[in-house]
Amino acid sequence: MADLYNSIPISSVKNTALSLMGLPTSPESESENKVLVQLLKKKLGNEKCDRAVFYNPDAVALWLFQKYTEKFTDALLCSDVALPMLSFMPSVTPVCFASMYSGVSPDVHGIKRYEKPVLTVETVFDCFVKQGKRAAIVSTSKDSISLIFLEREMDYYIYDTVDEVNEKALSLIEEDIYDLIVIYNGNYDGTMHKFGPEAPESFKALEDNLAFYCKMVDEINSKWRKHNVFYGFMTDHGCHEIDGECGSHGLDMEEDMNVIHFYGIKKAEK
Repeated sequence: MADLYNSIPISSVKNTALSLMGLPTSPESESENKVLVQLLKKKLGNEKCDRAVFYNPDAVALWLFQKYTEKFTDALLCSDVALPMLSFMPSVTPVCFASMYSGVSPDVHGIKRYEKPVLTVETVFDCFVKQGKRAAIVSTSKDSISLIFLEREMDYYIYDTVDEVNEKALSLIEEDIYDLIVIYNGNYDGTMHKFGPEAPESFKALEDNLAFYCKMVDEINSKWRKHNVFYGFMTDHGCHEIDGECGSHGLDMEEDMNVIHFYGIKKAEK
């Protein structure tokens, strides 16, 4: 049987975010996700979102969701939709997040292997800043998201641990000063590389990611009552087991290319 790849690329995130926020989209980037455009109309009618929070856990493959669906129950219930998405080759972190937030392929944005240069192409962050919006990245140090989107007129909160990142992200939601917040957690990826995708240690990291996402959504619902909010659980690539029961990714295979995203839209209270 031929490989079965998902049809919606993660590069659709850029124009989707711009469209749902009522900002000008980029014609050179992947078109917006039609499912999410329709979700906006269903939830908000003719209104747009005025806040966005994107949570980026690393390496959450679609097959994990399919095989262990019950682990994702709470994340499903605090989202409006779960969407199978398609990553990029090579399916490694800097390539994939560059594609997600620039809206273009590696041949265009320039990161074609595991390296972390500062992107010079237009990203969703640049588009927000040009429209007078405030954006922030909250990430662990030396990881892709903390490096490849530098040198922009936005704020960067970089910490040594995932716990510090998550604590800061929740405090930023409470402060309510940013139009876009992007949060990165690499703990599942790091653990699965060492112990394997289905090891107890890896499942603990995945469960922590899912629990934080739910806590993030609770914070949005509690602290941003007057905002229309677009939020998501948006991973970069999948993973597979290799010899020695360790985990890996980077190949052109379903396990690495097919990922799962969760999205929601919260309507402001009047």
